[in-house]
Amino acid sequence: MSHFNTSQTNDITLSINQQHRSKLRTQYFSESEYHTDPGQLAGRSFNLFTGGRAYFIIKFLSIILRSRRIALSDKMDANEWARASIDIMRLLERCGAVFHITGFDNIRHLDEPVIFISNHMSTLETMIFPVLIAPFMDVTFVVKESLVSMPLFSPTMRSRDPIVVSRANSREDLVKVISEGTEKLANGTSIVIFPQSTRREYFNPDEFNSLGVKLASRSGKRIVPMAIRTDFWKNGKLIKDLGPFDRSIPVNIKFGELMEVTGNGREEQQKIVAFVLENLKQWGAKVAERVPDHPSS
Repeated sequence: MSHFNTSQTNDITLSINQQHRSKLRTQYFSESEYHTDPGQLAGRSFNLFTGGRAYFIIKFLSIILRSRRIALSDKMDANEWARASIDIMRLLERCGAVFHITGFDNIRHLDEPVIFISNHMSTLETMIFPVLIAPFMDVTFVVKESLVSMPLFSPTMRSRDPIVVSRANSREDLVKVISEGTEKLANGTSIVIFPQSTRREYFNPDEFNSLGVKLASRSGKRIVPMAIRTDFWKNGKLIKDLGPFDRSIPVNIKFGELMEVTGNGREEQQKIVAFVLENLKQWGAKVAERVPDHPSS
């Protein structure tokens, strides 16, 4: 009887994983850009049964609960994560969201883990980023503690082995992100970082910290800057993650070109901020000259 040695088994597992990833890369977004078909929204009215708020909440919670069950059964992999994410994206489209996503070619053929650095506006990006990134590479997030302590969302988020920070002590957060982030990157997992301490509809460059650039510098890995406008999905007053929609605002998401950090990273930090600012202004988003008196969180 023949036996596989460890090396052979690892090679077979790697080959299966590569085939699975190759299939995922074209399963959802095969072109360089994605734009919601405006025809599917023509003449649509939004009420209880066809895309209204109650409709969204019921369908959204059903997707989240299904993902929770999968995560609790220890079966949440990249495919299931992406599936839940695309289901939420399609649901948002049925409820009036118009997506414009560009720059897929900047990540499609990457054969190395990277650091995604993005501004942060709403719940939407947390829900949609998995289907935009996970089909192309292993990825996780830097998240605050509340996302891994909420009974509804925590099983799914914990299943992706995120880097959890408190946001209470910036020094401790830096040490943790550098330590755990460097290890994850070395093991082939990309990382998504939102340098703002909280979600804001305004973008204030002074609040956009350099944590992601520092991680890139320490780990020797490259950066993919991202600019997003996702205030279609507002922050709620009673339940922050279930705010109302503003259907007059398109959803814009853009992957920038790969960036390498040299020196102290100050120049790269300025370039990332400029990339976000340029795109937000082009999309008509609010760019704060100062911090708003009552920012959303």
